[in-house]
Order: sequence, then C-alpha cells, then structure tokens
Amino acid sequence: MSVSVDQYIELYGAMSEQTGSRLAELEALRCAGGLDDAFAPTDYGVNAQRLLLNVDVARSFGCDVPAISAAPAAVVNDIFAASKRLAERLPAGVAFMSLRQAAAEHPEWLAEVAAGGIDDAETRLNDLLWTDGVLLRVEPGVVCEKPLQLVNVFSAPVDLMAVRRLVISLGRGAEAKLLVCDHTQDSERRYLSAELIRVNLADGANLSLDFMEESSALTTRRSTLNASLGADSTLRCTAATLSCGDTRMRINVDINGRGAQAEVNGMVIADAQQHAAFSTSILHHAENTSSSQLFKYVADGQSRCSFTGRIVVDEAARFTDAHQTNRNMLASASATMHAEPTLEIYCDEVQCSHGAATGQLDSNALFYMRQRGIPEEVARRMLMEAFVGDVIDSVHIPSLRERLHHLVERRFSGLGATCADCSLNQTDGCNV
Repeated sequence: MSVSVDQYIELYGAMSEQTGSRLAELEALRCAGGLDDAFAPTDYGVNAQRLLLNVDVARSFGCDVPAISAAPAAVVNDIFAASKRLAERLPAGVAFMSLRQAAAEHPEWLAEVAAGGIDDAETRLNDLLWTDGVLLRVEPGVVCEKPLQLVNVFSAPVDLMAVRRLVISLGRGAEAKLLVCDHTQDSERRYLSAELIRVNLADGANLSLDFMEESSALTTRRSTLNASLGADSTLRCTAATLSCGDTRMRINVDINGRGAQAEVNGMVIADAQQHAAFSTSILHHAENTSSSQLFKYVADGQSRCSFTGRIVVDEAARFTDAHQTNRNMLASASATMHAEPTLEIYCDEVQCSHGAATGQLDSNALFYMRQRGIPEEVARRMLMEAFVGDVIDSVHIPSLRERLHHLVERRFSGLGATCADCSLNQTDGCNV
C-alpha cells in the first residue's frame, strides 16, 4: 500500500466521528492500489467539520460577457450553496440540491446511480471522504427548459483539498442542460479538487453537460465522469479548459441501451507551466449506438498536454457508428503534446474511425495574412481562435457558445479568460 493511501486512511480515522463508519469503502481503498502523484503526502487542509468559511461568491465574477440566464448554485470549496431563489426557478419534477440533504431526505434517489463506473483508488477515496455534493434529478418526462449552472469556487485561508461529488439522474424521456464552471478565487493558495461525477440517463433521456475551467496556476484538479446511457438516450458533453494549473479529466461513458448516442468534445488552451490532460473511454455495449469525439489543444509556453482516447465496441454492439478525432497545435517550440487514440472492435458491421495529429501554426496562412497587413501577433491569434472554433460551436446552449468565443478571444489576446458574469452575481445572492 502506498504512503499516500495510508495518510487518507488515517484522515478517515480522524474524521470518523463526523462521517460515521464506512468500512466497505475503507477496505476497497486499501485494495485499490496507488493514487495519482497529486495525492501524495501534502499539507493540504481538509474541511472535515464542514465549517462555513466567509466567502464572497460574487467576487469571483464580474466580466463584461452577456449573462447566461440560468438557475444557479455553487459549491464553495466542498459545501453546497444554493442561490436564494433557486427553488423558484426550477420546474416541478426537478431537484437541484445538496447531496447531503438528498441522502437524508430521499435515500432511494441515490440508489439509482450508486453502482457502476470506474473502480480505482481515486474513486474509492471520493467514496470515503465526501461529506457533501450536488444532486440533479429530473423526473420521467420532465423537460427542464432553463439551463442549470453549478459554480465550483475555491477560496480558503489555508491550502485546501476539496472532495466534491456531482450526481445526475434523468428519468425516462427527461431533458436537462447543465453548465459546470470551475473558478479559483485566491490565486496565492494551493488547492486540490478531487471530483467524482456520476450520470445515469434512463431510456430516451437527453442531457447537455458542459464544463468550463478557469483556475489558477496553483490549482490541481482531478475530475472523473462516469456515465451510463439507456436506450435511445443522448449525452452531449463539452469540456473547455481556458486556464489551469495541473488539471486532468477522465470521461467514461457506458452506452448500454440500443439507439443511444454520446457526443464528447473538449478543448484546451495552455501556456506557461500549465499541465492539462483529458482521457476518454467510450464503451459500446448495444446495437445501433453512436458516439463522436473531437478534442483540440493549443499548447504554448512550456505547457505539457496529453489526450488518451479509447473506443470499445463489444461483440453484441452491431451497427455501431463511432468516431474519434484529436487535433493539436504547438504554438511554441518548448510546449509538448502526447496523443494516444485507441480503437477496439469485437464485431462486424460497424463504422468506426480514430486519429490524432499534432502540428504548428500554418506558416502559409500566417504569411498570407501578414502580406495583407495583419500584424503577426493578431494573425497568430486569429488562426488559434479559428482552430478551436468547431469545438465551441458544439456547445448546445447558444448564450454559452457566444460567451466561450468571447473568452477564447480574451485568452489569446493575453487579457485573461475571466469568466465572471455568472448568474450568482445577480441580486438574489447565494446562501453561503
């Protein structure tokens, strides 16, 4: 057993009076093996007693992008904080609430998504240490027209690790859109986010799930999304990393029902010493299913980036249509990119493809633009913005697409992608 696992078992022992006994999770963590280096012994604090820190959530926001009309909530470090008018903005049949509260009032809801997913040390650590999180639950047949927004905020007087959990469950024929934003308010502190997201889509359900990260150089983020798709359900997921410290997101999708579809896209803009990685695993278990993946990276400075993509088509998954594309641009000679696409097919009668390519800015296009009077820095920025444009256009919330185009333009202009106009900065405030 690694030393990093030992320290968390000791931490659990110190927390046990607050958390209760979870012997099964403890034993599973002992057997799960080593943790990522980010979880090695550190001096991160853990908010085991769930103290409400004095945090001004609205201070994280305030840029000039048109506001997204969404029903907002927040996770401040690791504690759920709803806007005061959140309940009024939700239609009947939609629950968007504290996971801790849901576990106490509706334990049967959590059973719907408790099983499945990747069984590894980070997942087991989350099982052991989480004390709160967020539940989004939509009853069968309910269509949630207004997008929902969840803002993860880091702000604390000490270096902090936050164990976060998001559970999403859509009933048969239900529909919802959720935007998850990650922000670091205090760039002088070191933060570690250990996040587990579980998604369960019943037959015919439709979920648009978008992630946007704008965190600091001292923030480490480890996020795992495990999704299960029923028959004729659809998952559309886009993840955008605009700035980060050391971030890694794993996206695992089990396509279990006939006719289900998954669209998983992502983009990264990295520079300086930033490290950004995406890992995807799309498993086709049923007939007539489809999946598409498009990931694009722009790596500048001395940044280190990676993409690992995997498609598996089971013997029973005939007539599968699955495609994966990874394109990367190295904007400096010292940036690095590692790409590893894989495709495993165990049946006939499928249409599948995968591929990756890494290159530099198009010198011919750059020369052409400079010949027409466009300064080199402006031309470089325009080419990089155009490169990631199709990923942004895959977002299914129109106002978010507009916002992302604006933020990417600011990012490449050196102004910073200050994503800060969230609905939490409205007059309704937040219960923090």
